[in-house]
Amino acid sequence: MADASACRIGHDGQRTGWHPASRVRCAGLRPPLTPAASSNTSTSTHSEFKRGKFYPLEEFNEKYRGGVTYWKFDRKKGRIDTAKSFSVELPPYSQDLSDFGKGPSDGWTFTNSFCSERYVGGIEKGRPPYEAGCSAKDTDYLHVVNWKKAAELVAAGKAKKINGHDVLMMDTAVKEGVLFLIPEPKSPHGADVTPDGKFIIVSGKLDTHVSVYSFEKIQAAIKAGKFESKDPYGIPVIAMKDALATQVSLGLGPLHTQFDSRNCVAYTSLYVDSQVAKWDFCEGKVLDKISVHYNIGHLMTMEGDSTKPQGKYLVALNKLAIDRFVPVGPLHPQNHQLIDISGDKMQLLYDMPLPLGEPHYAVSIAANKLKPAVRYKVGTDSRTDEPHPGATKAGEEKVVKKGNKVEVFATLIRSHITPETIEVDVGDDVTIHLTNLERAQDETHGFTVSTYNVHASIEPGKTVSVKFKADREGVYPYYCTEFCSALHLEMQGYLLVKPKGWKPTKATLAAQNYTESDYKATVKKIADTQAVIDSVVAYITSVNYKDFPEVVAMVEDAFDQLGKTKDAKAKHEAAAAKKDWEQANLWAEQVWQYQVKTADLGLRAKTFLEQNGAKKVK
Repeated sequence: MADASACRIGHDGQRTGWHPASRVRCAGLRPPLTPAASSNTSTSTHSEFKRGKFYPLEEFNEKYRGGVTYWKFDRKKGRIDTAKSFSVELPPYSQDLSDFGKGPSDGWTFTNSFCSERYVGGIEKGRPPYEAGCSAKDTDYLHVVNWKKAAELVAAGKAKKINGHDVLMMDTAVKEGVLFLIPEPKSPHGADVTPDGKFIIVSGKLDTHVSVYSFEKIQAAIKAGKFESKDPYGIPVIAMKDALATQVSLGLGPLHTQFDSRNCVAYTSLYVDSQVAKWDFCEGKVLDKISVHYNIGHLMTMEGDSTKPQGKYLVALNKLAIDRFVPVGPLHPQNHQLIDISGDKMQLLYDMPLPLGEPHYAVSIAANKLKPAVRYKVGTDSRTDEPHPGATKAGEEKVVKKGNKVEVFATLIRSHITPETIEVDVGDDVTIHLTNLERAQDETHGFTVSTYNVHASIEPGKTVSVKFKADREGVYPYYCTEFCSALHLEMQGYLLVKPKGWKPTKATLAAQNYTESDYKATVKKIADTQAVIDSVVAYITSVNYKDFPEVVAMVEDAFDQLGKTKDAKAKHEAAAAKKDWEQANLWAEQVWQYQVKTADLGLRAKTFLEQNGAKKVK
């Protein structure tokens, strides 16, 4: 199978690509990954039969089904390969979070479920609500799936196509020894495989314990055919006592578990107690607790999902902030808290408000493992990493009109959008392709057209397209929405939506009364600015700037900007020779604008070199 990429660290520190995923929605938005960089999973939080087909809730047990989907990631493309992805059909329990095995348990996945009662509510009909019926039993089911064997069965043609997607049906999974169940404390919300892959830790929200399941014991029971029963769908059930290594009472509302660099040390969030518990899953004892503020859900240790957690710090992703920050209204931020876990006792270091919706899962990755691109190759469609059909080079900007279809090929670079005027007729369908020509890191441009509710963010090298119907005549500004330079506000243009049949009556644009004195003052300004540029260039070339890729990129961009002055210089000198001071001064001003952007980049590069220990060269 193709190599892959995804969202969670596998055992070798690689980013991986097989993902167990939902037929309905991604439960908990938590994407576990294989250790071998190939797949990722999500589950069906809410059961359904199949999309586009209606069955009444009275037929829930017979017609509805859950599922776990294994998404195949193509690492080279950075995309899901749906043709190589598949699902395993499951009972209509509400499948929740999953985790992949590691080491000895590699090839298996472990998935929580809740509401194995298969209760269907109806409070509006006088029935008890879901929360009563879905927590009536003491246990739910941990689903244990041999996903590698399931993949082999799918490849052998034993899956069923449903809506064009391969699904290994439940009967086949049971017959082939792929699917097993183990009771787990009711209403769980976390299945976490230990770094060595030997244990699976499950927390039941309505139980004070965390349950530590032994993969070795699970395999022994499967090999011996030792099952306490079968569920209503014929899936063999391993007795909890035959799979458990230990249970540890941590506190009220245990949820999620992360791991330390020290062997056997784990951290579990306690939602009701608003605490983090530090405990030893080998000896089955609590080591420490710390209060957090408030009602912690997920938590994150440094690379705590991998086989080699780094320890040092933990981040508590708390649901409520309450009194931790200055109130500004009924809506409070989430509160993330940084905790030092390097010693025997945990220590709270810092509160960080998060103004968005509830964060639901996070991972940490060592910064030195990240090798991101800082710019696209000019004309790239960021969604495909392929050349964009609307990509435009400098000097090739154009407007193409065919009937009522208008296609604009535009570029953006500090500090202008080309073209600066777009003329269309009312009723035209307009497509604007926008290419960011910048090569400097982080020089993002935005684009919007007033009133027409379109917006784009265009990183260096990227090409995007915006589309709208020009259904209102008038004059509408378009402009950059990212503060990109000292002349950001001047980075604008006008969309002219003309009435049908409109004819121009005036042939010349409004002009200013520039004089020869104005022109000479601008030429002097150009000379003074060039002196600044020369001094910056002298410093940069006197040190080892080529050893700093960030500076090399800025220098390249600076010289690209400065190179644009040649054409503008020729134009202002030609206009001055004709004593056309209007055009002479404006083109001279354009030379100065290029210089300003050159100087901006140069000074930024100089500061970077000074702050990062650049050394003199001979």
